[in-house]
Amino acid sequence: MAERSFKKEVQQLRIGAGEEFRGEGILAVTKALLQSGVGYVAGYQGAPISHLMDVLADAEDILEELDVHFEASASEATAAATLSASVMYPIRGAVTWKSTVGTNVASDALANLASGGVTGGALVIVGEDYGEGSSIMQERTHAFAMKSQIWLLDPRPNLESMVQAVEDGFQLSEASNTPVILQLRIRTCHVHGRFITKENKRPAYTLSEALESPKRDTGRIVLPPAAYEHEHEKIRERWPAAVNFIKEKKLNEVFDEGDIKDLGIIVQGGLYNGAIRALQLLGLADHFGNSRIPLYVMNVTYPVIDDEINEFCKDKKAVLLYEEGQPNYIEQNLNTILRHSGSNTIISGKDVLPIAGEYTTAVMRDGLQKFLTNQRPELLPTLEETTPAAASNGGNGQANGNGHDQADMEVAEVTRPKPVVKEQPIHFQSFSKEISQVVPPRPAGFCTGCPERPIFSALKLTQEKLGEHHISGDIGCHLFSVLPPFNLGATTMGYGLGAASSAAFNVKSSKRPISIMGDGGFWHNGLASGIGNAVFNKYDGVIVIIDNYYSAATGGQDVLSSRANNPNRSTNNPIIDAVKGVGVKWVRVIDRTYAVSKVQATFEDALTTEEGGPKVIILQSECMLNKQRRVKPQFNQAVKEGKRMVKERFGVDGDVCTGDHACIRLSGCPSLTIKDSDDPLKEDPVAYIDNTCVGCGNCGEVSHAAVLCPSFYRADIVHNPNKWDMFKSRVRQRVIGFLQSRRSRQLEQISL
Repeated sequence: MAERSFKKEVQQLRIGAGEEFRGEGILAVTKALLQSGVGYVAGYQGAPISHLMDVLADAEDILEELDVHFEASASEATAAATLSASVMYPIRGAVTWKSTVGTNVASDALANLASGGVTGGALVIVGEDYGEGSSIMQERTHAFAMKSQIWLLDPRPNLESMVQAVEDGFQLSEASNTPVILQLRIRTCHVHGRFITKENKRPAYTLSEALESPKRDTGRIVLPPAAYEHEHEKIRERWPAAVNFIKEKKLNEVFDEGDIKDLGIIVQGGLYNGAIRALQLLGLADHFGNSRIPLYVMNVTYPVIDDEINEFCKDKKAVLLYEEGQPNYIEQNLNTILRHSGSNTIISGKDVLPIAGEYTTAVMRDGLQKFLTNQRPELLPTLEETTPAAASNGGNGQANGNGHDQADMEVAEVTRPKPVVKEQPIHFQSFSKEISQVVPPRPAGFCTGCPERPIFSALKLTQEKLGEHHISGDIGCHLFSVLPPFNLGATTMGYGLGAASSAAFNVKSSKRPISIMGDGGFWHNGLASGIGNAVFNKYDGVIVIIDNYYSAATGGQDVLSSRANNPNRSTNNPIIDAVKGVGVKWVRVIDRTYAVSKVQATFEDALTTEEGGPKVIILQSECMLNKQRRVKPQFNQAVKEGKRMVKERFGVDGDVCTGDHACIRLSGCPSLTIKDSDDPLKEDPVAYIDNTCVGCGNCGEVSHAAVLCPSFYRADIVHNPNKWDMFKSRVRQRVIGFLQSRRSRQLEQISL
């Protein structure tokens, strides 16, 4: 079950030449692959590129019609190694994953691929997860491209440029016998637009043909002495071939229609939209993107083309470089090129822009403003009006939460030297500081009803009894356990590396280390690097595997142990079989994680048993988010058809609740909150369950596991009740009514 279904949208992939394609960036990239005659596609899901895999899965029948092989890889390393099909054969292949973490996983295969080179076009489509919307460490793919000398494309964020970049990427790869990385930034992945399509192409050379006529060239295999020659070949042959292709095909773009000829802007293609907006805010570009300052757009950010840089900077006093992230690789490269050519053009970059961090429109606008202040202050707009905040502040500005001055964030209408359509004033206001004083922080957390929540409730109760233990985390939903209310976990090293992260703690101690990984991480990397390593080294710690039936954190894709009957994948392969297969002797499986007391007892058993070797606990319950996506439509349809359906809901009896709130401290479920007590003698608020409850029962389970709490109750909501349901309801109402009346009479007598 994927995060999104694209069954309807993928039908656009069939449209022929000359038609208009409308849709999201990822769908356009898929169409571009088919138009380019790709022979095979593989990859591993991960934001912001996750739904490229979902699109490909939903379009599998279209791929089969074109003889295109698609495969969901076990990991990014598997995907990268798949490109070896393009080493000996002229087959175009593409793989995809989340960068930079996926690129790190794939680094061995990519380095070998880049060393030996390719015959067919090899394209690596990475989702560049950099900036405030990111979920990973902040690094750039650029560093890896430079290290292995893989050419890096960073197209302008519009569908035409992205589609063209796919085709250009394959051609560049074939022209230089080098793999190419196509970098799609977060906003690029989700941009919407249109382009005119071409006809889909069957692969010029198929995988079946390759199998029928096998080829080998030992010069392409990374073994001495060939490996030594590969390094020289990159510089002697492949690099010049790439440079010539980039220049001849004009992959980089120059926009120099503006009237300000002594200044220039060099920008990474992916930042183009932000650069144009920054120019517009200062009155230096119109609504159609026509800039008064010439622009050199680097749709290819590596390699940098010396001739183009020298030509663009010729006769310019200064040039501003927009290079997002650090280190400033491109800025250093540009300075080297210009100084070697004898140019005196000033390259301004990190001196006026932040060294690190995302280049938002406001950041880019501020950097441009500083650049112009240093070089051509007369070009800056004349402020014809200011906001009341700036006026009352004497024009000095008040610092906001982003480190910018309030006055700096205001842009007024400007007067241009040439006739233009009058524009309304544009104002940027930052209220983050004020908002932060009213709205409390909201850290990431588990979904309502998440089956992982009771696991960490049980672990927290276990530690209250046995003391604090070292806990190694992993990538996935379970990493939210490091935040309140659980506050569990000390480290996380990578996807599937939870058990490996505890390897060093394989020493005698009164407390065993605990490590956690999900089923997605287990199949991605954990089986060999975690479980196999633990068996081999007689690791005496506890390894927890959370099996929620999907690779839930990346969108709910199926994995080997998923319960779904997937027509295109092999599922229903139990984790326990794999664990025992590599030699684990102590294994416990709990098939309902909401049984908090049972999970707690299993934790205690694993941490106190005298048996040596790794102790593996497999905890199984379906991801609630995916379950609701699957069950809700079925439930609603059944109700419409008049079938008797029962929905479980939980509640809290406010008269019984003591206000202890142990249920909240041990659960943290978004549906579990508090409300004022109706009892004037109870000053503390009581627990309350809102309408988002999905009936998992975890709140009641944890409250009972911690301390006996009778305030929780379960209510069954019956849709389309039958006669027996109606009879039971009438009897219950009469009994409850009788008891309530009797209670009321007793209270009246007491009051008298």
